[in-house]
Amino acid sequence: MEPIIELQGLSKTFGSGDNQVAALQNVSLAVNPGEIFGIIGLSGAGKSTLVRCVNLLERPDAGKVLFHGEDLTKLTGKELRQRRRKISMIFQSFNLLDQRTSLDNICFPLELEGVSKKDARKRAMELLETVGLPDKAGSYPVQLSGGQKQRIAIARALASDPEVLLCDEATSALDPKTTDSILKLLQKINRERGITVIIITHQMSVIEQICHRVAILDSGVVAEVGAVERVFSNPQSKAGRRLVSPDVALPVVDWDTPVARIAFNGTMTEEPVIASLVKEKGILVSILGADTRNVDGKAFGTMLISLPEEEEGKKAVLDFLNSHAGISAEEVHKDV
Repeated sequence: MEPIIELQGLSKTFGSGDNQVAALQNVSLAVNPGEIFGIIGLSGAGKSTLVRCVNLLERPDAGKVLFHGEDLTKLTGKELRQRRRKISMIFQSFNLLDQRTSLDNICFPLELEGVSKKDARKRAMELLETVGLPDKAGSYPVQLSGGQKQRIAIARALASDPEVLLCDEATSALDPKTTDSILKLLQKINRERGITVIIITHQMSVIEQICHRVAILDSGVVAEVGAVERVFSNPQSKAGRRLVSPDVALPVVDWDTPVARIAFNGTMTEEPVIASLVKEKGILVSILGADTRNVDGKAFGTMLISLPEEEEGKKAVLDFLNSHAGISAEEVHKDV
């Protein structure tokens, strides 16, 4: 499958001299058609710069941005504007026009395309139905809640019939209940319209709830990319472990005992794995840290336990744990 969006070697710096900051460093990613792709990282990781490079609101200093295999960085202004109609964006701050009603906000991009007023209003009313706010057509942004504003912003983004929807921290200003409703709306749009969704966020819960794959960005560098289930259950990078399991990301040097990392990747939560280890093998272990979650009765996440000093004991513990479906275990060392 050819990626719908592919970033090749993107780099972007801001400032100069001693004040120069490398926001992106040789970033390469591929997003497949129809998937919900998450990009996560701590503040300052370069997430917003990256998503703004996708539609060239921010031009990279080096690298390519491919849309259906075409390098957007090579296009003229008119050509780029045409392609951008298929790559819509929603923002944390909604960016609605205060002097326009909800209906008129949605009509705005259609007006810019030269669509007749009658057809634009018809399309806007259909989109108000899509986002569940047909009764708010005549309301101004000041009369709307945060969640309603974001729904109007989503409807406006859909007006140009995009193939890709970029979401830059689109739920970070919303309460948990409203966030959940917006994420379900994005899932519905993805499922029913086949629109590819790229979500930029610092919230693990957002990635966990709706994304198919995730890229972890760390100081402008892609630290890790993979299926959400795999990355959440067994992150391979230091940045991934800091984000996914902060309680078990402390360096091994902090303990004076051998340490094993256990990755839970869908084992049944009621299965007493550690208790069974102690009972069946007669080997006492200590839980040094854990960050696991219950998803539909299955355990996902990471745990650190102590290991025996002798090699035979270590092997017995690791063999026992790795014999269980949905669990992988390995000894970790000071360089992880």
